[in-house]
Amino acid sequence: MFTGIVEELGEIAAIEPLEDAARMSILGKVVTADAGHGDSIAVNGVCLTVVDVQGEVFTADVMKETLDRSSLGALKPGSPVNLERAVRADQRLGGHIVQGHVDGTGVLLSREPAEHWEVVRISLPDALNRYVVEKGSIAVDGISLTVMSVDGEGFAVSLIPTTLQLTTLGAKRPGDPVNLEVDVIAKHVEKLVGAYVPGGRS
Repeated sequence: MFTGIVEELGEIAAIEPLEDAARMSILGKVVTADAGHGDSIAVNGVCLTVVDVQGEVFTADVMKETLDRSSLGALKPGSPVNLERAVRADQRLGGHIVQGHVDGTGVLLSREPAEHWEVVRISLPDALNRYVVEKGSIAVDGISLTVMSVDGEGFAVSLIPTTLQLTTLGAKRPGDPVNLEVDVIAKHVEKLVGAYVPGGRS
């Protein structure tokens, strides 16, 4: 489990295409400091398992399912990525509960700079719209963000300077894809309630 608080901005060091997967080598000084085989590290919000660590570079295998359902398939050597190690039980939950299981991808629609922040609008797949609410939480490329507004086309978030400087969202441009993970609690509540409500989801 993660919290959506990005620890560092890493970089794709290499990508080795495999028959139905890819092996990614990722540079990250902070996350490799205590990383070992089998550890979980979120890369742009996708939970990956560490296969090997060599200095400040860790390697992870990414299966076709993940490449197809997330924006990881569009990464290239040199691409910046948000990195976060799995949260420990004794840590503060600074963001919200993030599983690292991407629900879908969106596209950055627009950016509106202001004096002290920037409003970014992102498209939202129809199947995810019902889980996103104003003032609720959503993970965008693994970043825990508060939803400022939501409509039929997408949602808006307000980014503070720290988020702009220390994550991939600072350099994203309209048309760029982003990984989305909605609030897992909302999905569980929907399924539980749907079992008892006529016509509800179950």
